[in-house]
Amino acid sequence: MDFKEELNKKLELINTELQKYIRNDDCPEKILNSSVEYSLMAGGKRLRPILIISTYELFGKDVEKTFVFAVAMEMIHTFSLIHDDLPGIDNDDYRRGKLTNHKKFNEATAILAGDSLLNYAYNLVLNDIINNKENQNRKLQALQELSYGIDRMIAGEYIDTEYEGKEILGQYLEYMHKNKTGALIRASVRIGAILAGATQEDINKLTLYAEKIGLGFQIKDDILSEIGDTEKLGKPVGNDREKGKCTYVTKYGLEKSSQMLDEIINDAIEIISSFDKSDFLKELALYIANRNK
Repeated sequence: MDFKEELNKKLELINTELQKYIRNDDCPEKILNSSVEYSLMAGGKRLRPILIISTYELFGKDVEKTFVFAVAMEMIHTFSLIHDDLPGIDNDDYRRGKLTNHKKFNEATAILAGDSLLNYAYNLVLNDIINNKENQNRKLQALQELSYGIDRMIAGEYIDTEYEGKEILGQYLEYMHKNKTGALIRASVRIGAILAGATQEDINKLTLYAEKIGLGFQIKDDILSEIGDTEKLGKPVGNDREKGKCTYVTKYGLEKSSQMLDEIINDAIEIISSFDKSDFLKELALYIANRNK
């Protein structure tokens, strides 16, 4: 398996599916729809929908059955980024090398664009459950995972804002990261497994894998925020420290954070290796640890 080729293939698949749900009607809320498209189609890793599809592939081949949840998950992730960038939260000017939504449009439009994406995601999933009755119970379970993931992501975001500029205990830092970043990653892996009809034992193992890579993803983000390349990151380096944000680097330093990242990713690889056809998910864990943006 060529990991980069497979990753790009999945990335293109997600972008094609997302494009189907762009609203281009000439209507009074046309600017709002443009605001939604601006952030949704701004690029990005598409990690969460890729995890839904890739986890499903451990058990089944008919991956088109995951597409509605994959699209919904990326809409929700984009909603979280738009709101995360707002003046009342992180007050960021750039995301993925482009102006943040509220800078491109305005604050009110950005808030409503995020709200629109969140609601659109629920509508897509509910419409599929109502009109496509195959495996309805699995889809309802997957919807519950999606909803719970959003709840935990918001909780983590609150902790992030509450402790800005303050000293934070190590367990609170891990709690924040496991929720703010890790909750939707965990939900993505569990959704893929649930839709595929995986056993509870397998779902439990995959949940551990997801929790490891979710925490690893955020630790790597913390490291890149300190020593990354601004051009590659698409946003200024050093922002977190300047704002007094609590990160693994500010808490433990670069060397210790890097060691923790290696240990977490190695644990994730060990867990996922117990599954057949897990090569892509093993390589994805390494990709998370070694990425430069």
